[in-house]
Amino acid sequence: MLSDWELLACANEVLKAHGDGAALFVAEQIGALVLAGDQNSITIWQAIARRITELSNVQGSPTKQ
Repeated sequence: MLSDWELLACANEVLKAHGDGAALFVAEQIGALVLAGDQNSITIWQAIARRITELSNVQGSPTKQ
């Protein structure tokens, strides 16, 4: 399994590359891995998806003053 830092870096790269389509991209990756039966990679992509959600919530939330 990748470290938390590596997962965040992957999530950030997916967000930069796919923007608003990042969630769809990750869902497609997971779907292909399900069909391939690659549970280890599914687990990694699910962790990346959680980091994307976390990053999106941080980036999308208004700053408190």
